[in-house]
Amino acid sequence: MKKLFFDTDVILDISIQREMNIKDSIKLINFVEEGLYKGYTSSIIFTNVYYIQRKLAGHEVSISFLKNLRLLLTVLNVNDSIIQRSLESEFKDFEDAVQYFTAVENNMDCIITRNINDYKKSTIQVYTPTEFLKIIE
Repeated sequence: MKKLFFDTDVILDISIQREMNIKDSIKLINFVEEGLYKGYTSSIIFTNVYYIQRKLAGHEVSISFLKNLRLLLTVLNVNDSIIQRSLESEFKDFEDAVQYFTAVENNMDCIITRNINDYKKSTIQVYTPTEFLKIIE
């Protein structure tokens, strides 16, 4: 089964309901829920999403969303090796480096993100939700 790593921006599209991007992101999460794909994300995505969503929707809504997300996606640990590789990488955005090396270390098949340019040097396939859906449908 194909292992999809979900980046922060895709999860945020769903959590804060970004209208322009939510449809395809939800469709991919639904495929994970249906068992067509295995979904993963990193542990720091939970703190990133909470930090942003709490400001918009409050603590209880944010925690409820994250509890549901936790049931759908496997949470991957960010360890010392991932942090070290991220610090030494050529990524312009440290958070993207952490996401990338988490995906690499856990043998993900692809990264689902809206910011493909952030992963220019990726050795893993990188898709937007829309691009991935076009490939599989």
